[in-house]
Amino acid sequence: MSTGLAAVLFVVSLAGTLGAAAVFADRLDHLGARLGLPEGMLGLLTAAGADAPELATAIVALVTGAKSTGFGVVVGSNVFNLGAMIGVSALLYGGVHLRRDALALEGGVALAVTVVTLLLVFGAIPAWAAVVLALAVVVPYAVVAFRRELEERHHPQHVGSGSLLLIPPAVAVIVLGSIGMVHTGLQLGRAAGLPDVLIGTLVLAVVTSLPNAYTGVRLGLAGRGSALVSETLNSNTINLVGGLVIPALFVSVSATGGLAKADAVWLLAATAVAIGLLAPRRGMRRVGGAMLVVSWIAFAAVQGIAG
Repeated sequence: MSTGLAAVLFVVSLAGTLGAAAVFADRLDHLGARLGLPEGMLGLLTAAGADAPELATAIVALVTGAKSTGFGVVVGSNVFNLGAMIGVSALLYGGVHLRRDALALEGGVALAVTVVTLLLVFGAIPAWAAVVLALAVVVPYAVVAFRRELEERHHPQHVGSGSLLLIPPAVAVIVLGSIGMVHTGLQLGRAAGLPDVLIGTLVLAVVTSLPNAYTGVRLGLAGRGSALVSETLNSNTINLVGGLVIPALFVSVSATGGLAKADAVWLLAATAVAIGLLAPRRGMRRVGGAMLVVSWIAFAAVQGIAG
């Protein structure tokens, strides 16, 4: 395939994936409204919908043997999400605030799953142990969150069931578009002399995270801090579990290069910093948002220099 044709197919695959992801997230939002789910659960549903391009792209890369690219997509997407969703929202809206008990729950789960993933990619624990540990964190969280959300459940809205029929074809387009992006993105990146991990961490990670960034900023500008933080941290947790931990049962996801290991540590540090900046009673202010945005810019700069 020529480079020009690969570029065209990459743009077409990207457009199809992002468009389908927007439809998928919107339909899930409608489903949440139909069920009368509150902010935290809506954030989880939105995260699942907006996460589809990142997750599908990472899995496709791992399955096709582009391990460094798949690893880069997950880690790069998660660092980008913290800056583009929470950081930008704090800058534009003036701050991000949520209840401290909600932050303790969401943040604790995000940190724990990140630590488990770090141990996995560093080769400190086997894949089966990582899956067990991740489930030991995620399952109790899901039970607690579900019970809490039922107590806060809103009055359901009437939403036509016909609109939900768009979900299956949207998922199909997301998967096919992700396959196209991985293959053409790798060809274009290699033609430009970029290492696979850099293609995943900067190029594919950013473009597949755009649906998350859009929905996150939309929630932030509406002053829905709880849903925003829930979407961001749950999105990152879904990426780690679905994009690295579970696939590790079938393919190797170990970080082999120094840059990949440094990226994993950076993600853990960025997650801890984001939670710390959200912890004060007034939540995160503009200064904190700027710190998260600068953190991602520094992360991208390191990738470019090291790559």
